[in-house]
Amino acid sequence: MKTTDVVIIGGGVIGCAIAYFLRKQHIDVVLLERGEIGGQASGAAAGLLAPPGPLTGPGPFADLVLAGFASLAALVPELEASSGIHLGYERPGALRIVRDQKRVAHLQKRFANWQALGLPLYWLSGAEACQREPLLAPDVCAAVYSPAEAQIQASSVVQAFAQAAQLAGARIYPHHEVAGVLTQQDRAIGVYTTQGETITCNHLVLASGAWAAQCCAWFNVTLPVSPLHGQLIALSQPMPHLKHIIFGEAAYLAPKGETLFVGATREDMGFDTTVVEKGSSWLYETATRLIPALAQGTIQASWAGLRPRTPDRRPIVGFLPPWENVLVAAGHNSVGIILSALTGQCIAEMVTTGNTPPLMQNFTPGRFLNI
Repeated sequence: MKTTDVVIIGGGVIGCAIAYFLRKQHIDVVLLERGEIGGQASGAAAGLLAPPGPLTGPGPFADLVLAGFASLAALVPELEASSGIHLGYERPGALRIVRDQKRVAHLQKRFANWQALGLPLYWLSGAEACQREPLLAPDVCAAVYSPAEAQIQASSVVQAFAQAAQLAGARIYPHHEVAGVLTQQDRAIGVYTTQGETITCNHLVLASGAWAAQCCAWFNVTLPVSPLHGQLIALSQPMPHLKHIIFGEAAYLAPKGETLFVGATREDMGFDTTVVEKGSSWLYETATRLIPALAQGTIQASWAGLRPRTPDRRPIVGFLPPWENVLVAAGHNSVGIILSALTGQCIAEMVTTGNTPPLMQNFTPGRFLNI
């Protein structure tokens, strides 16, 4: 039988980030992942670090996302040095465009809301947008230019957190599925796996992404986390290459070297990660409307992942009432990568102090449990 201070269930970017920050506090940690490390949503993500997208204006969620954006960007040199893995961090900036004159007013409203966040943003006419990004469709009416927006190689971030945590002493076990938990009064005292292993612990962290609701059921707690199917495709970069991240018509185009990532669909398919032809076709057709030069190419690859969705589109991070030593870090929707470092730091602080950091106080499990 193994024993540890903290057991983490889930080997995506959130679980691995938590392991990394716990080890920075010299806390003994075991991470259990039923599949491959980063094998679900984290590995399928495009890695966009684009704060304005999910935000409608100032507030606690904006504070959280902007703090997460700053935390991850600041951590990149340390994480690369600690893991030996290059993260592909770059800051190409983003253009949010509209091609329909009727949509200009809506974009102007969003621009005004985003300006209140303090990010550098610029309003461009259609001609100015096409001057900045010559590959754009000539019928672009207007755009918002955001030079601070960045991207990173999502799969590399997961592996870097895992590698750095392991090098610091974390025990990380892929292909170890947790079958259930051991409890005593209002505490979790351990877990047992499908291989028959038992691991005792002082704290248990549920970082199981879209599967968090199933894990919470072990504690007779219902949390509304569900899977949302998201599909992406890869295209060859046109010549000359697209320079900026482009958002438009409910899609995004992210240039990564010789490849262009196009995403992402949003479909209810349960836990099915099948690639759907209809989704790939929609992504390709939308991309070619925004960047006509892409019509000369073909889809190189397509894949799908499951976003962990919550009803209010906000993450769930904190202690799981009424359990004294069980924490949840899940439901990050489409901002798991951008919030990974901050979530790791906050969970490590909760484990060491028992207190919820101010940034996370609006996002605890209690908001769904009438507590």
